[in-house]
Amino acid sequence: MKNTMTMTDNRTGKSYEFEIKDATRGPSVVDIGTFYAQTGMFTYDNGFTATASCTSSITFIDGAKGELRYRGIKIEELATKRSYLETCYLLLNSRFPTKKELLEFDLELRHRSLLHENLKNLFATFPTGAHPMAALSSATAALSSFYYAHLNIADESGYQEMARRIIAKMPTIAAFAYRHSIGAPFIQPDIERSFSENFLYMMRAYPGGKMHIGIDGEQKIKAIEIKALDTIFTLHADHEQNASTTTVRGVASTGAHPYVAISAGISALWGRAHGGANESVIKQLEMIGSVERVDEFIARAKDPEDDFRLMGFGHRVYKNFDPRAKILKSLQDELKDTLQLDSNLMKIANKIEEIALSDEYFISRKLYPNIDFYSGVILTALQIPKSMFTPIFVIGRTAGWITQWIEFKKDKTSKIARPRQLYLGK
Repeated sequence: MKNTMTMTDNRTGKSYEFEIKDATRGPSVVDIGTFYAQTGMFTYDNGFTATASCTSSITFIDGAKGELRYRGIKIEELATKRSYLETCYLLLNSRFPTKKELLEFDLELRHRSLLHENLKNLFATFPTGAHPMAALSSATAALSSFYYAHLNIADESGYQEMARRIIAKMPTIAAFAYRHSIGAPFIQPDIERSFSENFLYMMRAYPGGKMHIGIDGEQKIKAIEIKALDTIFTLHADHEQNASTTTVRGVASTGAHPYVAISAGISALWGRAHGGANESVIKQLEMIGSVERVDEFIARAKDPEDDFRLMGFGHRVYKNFDPRAKILKSLQDELKDTLQLDSNLMKIANKIEEIALSDEYFISRKLYPNIDFYSGVILTALQIPKSMFTPIFVIGRTAGWITQWIEFKKDKTSKIARPRQLYLGK
């Protein structure tokens, strides 16, 4: 039996044979690389929903089963038993680090977290109040001029240096972008603090390294807050060939600098249909305003004549419960008890969740709460402003993006991205 598929043009009766390539997990693919040469036609796949654009061994998703794996490791294990830095190391090296390797990796990222003094001048060109994502994308692109040598990487040590540098600097760039947006002085990274703690420190601290001081003393960063943010970074670290990752790979295919490709990914992530969704969730909860109005908006969401859309429910890939959402649901419950959260937004979110998980309308359409629904609520609990929700997504996803960039560059069969079209003009 041949591992091929035969397609027949019913207009002419002519048949064409194409190779089937089998995956180690998930669906096999039909290699149609010679389709145009053989048939004189293109295939049409609006949104690329049935098209594999690359081969990869980084991340696997089974949407029907609600399964997500990085390098074969289930997301549940990574989020509950491993740190974000261990996850980064796994993505970059296809294995977990030893204790010594993890310590060395941690220390290297701490020391690489500082920004070149000249780069800081870029933030001043943005008006106060500018969305941090604009400065984040621009500053990341600007990094390419400070580390231009990364355009030509010759060996594994070069790939690792480039990747570790961008992973380390992204939290600093994000924090600086936020501080500038509110007119606050920059807080330099503290190399005595861990990756996730350092970001919270750069967001919250006052000049001199002190946190807010109230009548009960200095408000230190809590261990549960660090754990929660670290978990969110892990859950966002990679997600297969989504819109922003495809953008990173597409820019990589042109031979552009890796940091320019990451900047393009940041811009793609900013969209409300992608990384900006959790910011939209909180804005919608604020718009609903009270638990008493939840039924009104649920009814609007179910009304086919109303264009209102309930944010944070359903997913393009997951046709079962988003596994990341399950983890964040547990984390939310833990935070609620530990931080004694009982905010109005959380009450509204809980009411919406309760209805959606029991209402036949949502169940039949598989509109389960997704990662954006819970992450927005948790980030609010961590006192993160809405404008920083997507930058936090960027921080977590940078490890995945740069790993995808490296995989693309190492693949000798890679080509420049050049989709075709169905022309309907004059």
